[in-house]
Amino acid sequence: MSDATYELRPAAPRWTHVALRVRDIEASIAWYTEFTTLEVLARNQDELGFGVWLAHPDQSENPFVLVLAQFLPATDPFAGHPQEVLAPFAHLGIELPSREALDEMAARGAAAGCLALPPQQMPPPVGYVCMLEDPDGNRVEYSYDQGVYAAAQEKWGAPAD
Repeated sequence: MSDATYELRPAAPRWTHVALRVRDIEASIAWYTEFTTLEVLARNQDELGFGVWLAHPDQSENPFVLVLAQFLPATDPFAGHPQEVLAPFAHLGIELPSREALDEMAARGAAAGCLALPPQQMPPPVGYVCMLEDPDGNRVEYSYDQGVYAAAQEKWGAPAD
């Protein structure tokens, strides 16, 4: 008998998630679903608190999720530790398909009061970037022409159809 809960798993080690501790999970879900293309993959609740996995819906083969966790004060395993924040440089990164899409994201962030770094052209490989700040102060960088896709295809080839 297997001690595993799930039958499906990667054939080799895979990068699967980044986790953030949040103060208000509903506010964080609303922010990430408004300012990214992530969708709720799963919600969890147990004696420690609330959790959610956010992901792109086209990632069933190689999922990568953003985990948000709100712990209950009485059972918080990290009580007494400071709230971790990805800032000012530490960030989550999202590449956008055009400068116009980045300018639009920056305008949306400014209108919502969460623009942390206005659009600016940085030297290669950084590209054209701006940063927004989530409800807990974590930074999300939006980039255009960063070169991640080009570097991956140059090294590993184009994805198979």
